[in-house]
Amino acid sequence: MSTSGHHTPNKVVVIGGGYAGTLAANHLRMRADIDITVVNPRPQFVERIRLHQFAAGTGEATIDYGTLLGEGIRLVVDSATRIDTATRTVRLASGRALAYDYVIYAVGSTRAKPSSVPGAAEFAFEIAEFEYAQQLRATLEELPLDAPVTVVGGGLTGIEMAAELTEQGRKVTLVCGRTLAPSLSAPGRRYLAKWLSRHGVAVLEAAVVSEVRPDVVVFTDGTVRASALTIWAAGFGVPELAAASGLRTDTLGRLLTDETLTSVDDDHIVAAGDAAAPSDQPLRMSCYAAGPLGAQAANTVLSRIAGTEPAMIDLAFLGSCVSLGRHAGLRQFARKDDTAMNVYFGGRLGAAYKEMTCNFAVSRIRREARKPGSLTWAKGGPRPEQPTPAPRGVTSP
Repeated sequence: MSTSGHHTPNKVVVIGGGYAGTLAANHLRMRADIDITVVNPRPQFVERIRLHQFAAGTGEATIDYGTLLGEGIRLVVDSATRIDTATRTVRLASGRALAYDYVIYAVGSTRAKPSSVPGAAEFAFEIAEFEYAQQLRATLEELPLDAPVTVVGGGLTGIEMAAELTEQGRKVTLVCGRTLAPSLSAPGRRYLAKWLSRHGVAVLEAAVVSEVRPDVVVFTDGTVRASALTIWAAGFGVPELAAASGLRTDTLGRLLTDETLTSVDDDHIVAAGDAAAPSDQPLRMSCYAAGPLGAQAANTVLSRIAGTEPAMIDLAFLGSCVSLGRHAGLRQFARKDDTAMNVYFGGRLGAAYKEMTCNFAVSRIRREARKPGSLTWAKGGPRPEQPTPAPRGVTSP
């Protein structure tokens, strides 16, 4: 610090303006001498956990950043194409470059890589991102109500989409691949199966799609089913920015970090949310984990600026919730390590809980903007035993 008492503020660039990135940016305001920039490809915040509602036309999924980001945070609407660690700049698609002292890598998740199933990339619709959900919404508005719809993917995203559409009176088939909702408990799965069957959704377990055509879906056993609209909801991927920047990633492409969320390759890059893989043992991709990981990443940066040792990640899971249209839902309880317990509640209470969760995800970002450092979360989640890390810049064999 110079003798005059003035010093250059630390520049932190947060890449990604989702649940983790916005919370991290707000949390950084605990120090006044940080220059905070959020880089996001869209001018509005997208509520990912409402995209099924948006696609079905039963809700909206965007919020103005002006209501979410604390005072003094700059929003740059652009896409990061590369983190240049040698010059400490983030290169943007527009050709601009942003200098940084620290990067918070919060790029989130996207749809899974286009499926190797023939025709899936051309003829199936996605809902993992806002633009895809927009296309799907426009297509559904034109689609006759009795046209057969197929949703591929028996996880929570596929279930929520199928439920939203069947409630509108559409004819929906849900293709599960293996099991329906594998992350839930057996009682929770039974409840879902019963709800879907009662509402007319044809659930195909142990069915695998081998081809998607404009008007049919073909299965590996040779069965062909009519499908005027096919929605692909099988899994998530992550942006390739870390790999494109020469940083080590896990097999999916998440940034490899230590338990403080710091990149194993570079002390000036800290990850949060769906695109982080601490000790190659990533937490479940979820809005639930994104907020605490955002706060934790910001804390790591604050510790590094202050010259103190950053804390290790400590986050316990409490379960998950699924919406079943607008009038029912399911709240599944879990142990701290995210394994499902045989405890759940459903019905209207489940719907109210899910709605509360969606609202809470946004209100905690707003609260952090008003009062940086206010986020608290459930701790005591077991993490795998960590090997002693190799010194930075040294690759262990």
